[in-house]
Amino acid sequence: MPALDPMTVDFAALKVLRLVHAHGSFTRAAEALGVNQSTVSYAIDRLRKVFKDPLFVRQGAGIVATDRCEEIVAAAGRMVDEFAALTEPRDFDPANARATITVSCNFYERVTLVPPLVRRLRELAPGLKLDIISSTVQGKEQLARGESDLLIGPVQITEGGFYGRRLISDHYVCVMAPDNMLAGQILNAREFVAVPQVVVTYGGNWRSSYLTEIDAAGLVPNTVMEVPSPANLPDLLTCTDLIATVPLRIARAYGDQVVIGECPFPAPFGIDLYWTSRTHHSAMHKWLRGLLGRIAEDLKQDGP
Repeated sequence: MPALDPMTVDFAALKVLRLVHAHGSFTRAAEALGVNQSTVSYAIDRLRKVFKDPLFVRQGAGIVATDRCEEIVAAAGRMVDEFAALTEPRDFDPANARATITVSCNFYERVTLVPPLVRRLRELAPGLKLDIISSTVQGKEQLARGESDLLIGPVQITEGGFYGRRLISDHYVCVMAPDNMLAGQILNAREFVAVPQVVVTYGGNWRSSYLTEIDAAGLVPNTVMEVPSPANLPDLLTCTDLIATVPLRIARAYGDQVVIGECPFPAPFGIDLYWTSRTHHSAMHKWLRGLLGRIAEDLKQDGP
């Protein structure tokens, strides 16, 4: 393939390369950019000539990046992010800001952190719009592809290119209807697993850590019902002998609809905030991350 002058490469082409690499698909990259697939193909073809490498090769029904492509994407990603950071205003005025911030998270974060965040933004930065998307188990990928600006959840990201900080910690507790005969009792491990239970699966491959602790103890919970979300657990528990296990802060959000008891498998966990170099130097995002940090500190005053 004939080579092109490397100086003809622009950041737009590198952004295309990065998205094709992240999505593993020309089609999905085109959808993310809002362009047709031929535009993506044209950009990749030019980059192939510049770098004298196929960049992507067919494998089964999809495509995989070459070793040279992996190297280019890593370096190009840093350059694109650094250039984007240079274009960011150095000052940020919350009261007059106009922007949309996309946050990837799940039910727990939408119950605990998002409500106070919304209240603070309406007070301090009413021109900022929040777009909340479900992360399920794809949060890291959403962040890497630029589909979200922030990821909040019980996840651990150790790869380079991501920044993170701990927001809050929590652990699991039992919840049951106030008229449940077990209300107020302390259950040991074997008594706990024997009680009929509603188990929250969260609708994906992710599994609650208290279930992992039960497995490690060689026990099996008496599961009589599975639900994808803890949203309406109080309604399911009312007038039954069922119990459920949820994080303490979710249990508190149910108010007097449930009685909270200790769980013999508390499985402590942390909720972390992650972002990438794309927003790391942004004055607006620094302010927002600081705001989330202050909200987390307020939540800690209520206990873990």
